[in-house]
Amino acid sequence: MLAAAAELFARHGYHGVSTRDVAAAAEINEVTIYRHYAKKRDLFRAVLESQLRQVNLRGDLLAGIAESGDARQALARCFELISATLSPRRELLRLLQFSVLELEEDFDPLLRRYLGEFVEVLARYLDPWVSRSEPRGAQSRALILAIVAIVVSHRPLLRVCAGDGMEPEATFRAYSDLLAGAFPE
Repeated sequence: MLAAAAELFARHGYHGVSTRDVAAAAEINEVTIYRHYAKKRDLFRAVLESQLRQVNLRGDLLAGIAESGDARQALARCFELISATLSPRRELLRLLQFSVLELEEDFDPLLRRYLGEFVEVLARYLDPWVSRSEPRGAQSRALILAIVAIVVSHRPLLRVCAGDGMEPEATFRAYSDLLAGAFPE
């Protein structure tokens, strides 16, 4: 049921899917959904939480941040880690987009719990580089949030604004260089 709902919500958004659609896709009776979830909103929350629980940071990429030669390289490795973690999870990316665009703030605590932990872990790895580089007004959390926002939204933006000619790696390098502007030469 959750897998079918995840696929439908990721493709059509919260408002574009009914519990009847989910029941048909899961090959169950709609009543079964309501036995587990009182409202469609509860089902969406369960789907989103299930997807968020599957997000795991790769230890080798975290170590790469810690072992960076300078702050710019650490930032580039943060991009690599966030991209490697989130980009393959297209359903999650779309669910995040729809939850922010279509639903109210009552989903914020759920997103804060999972994404907040993700941001905090990465910020702890980036903090030493930020503090050593004495960047102009940079904060580790803000940089990580900017990277997450870029990774979550870059594919749709590239599709609309740049067509299919740009490779994700090239755009991430450009984004990384832009954010690295917070660090002095």
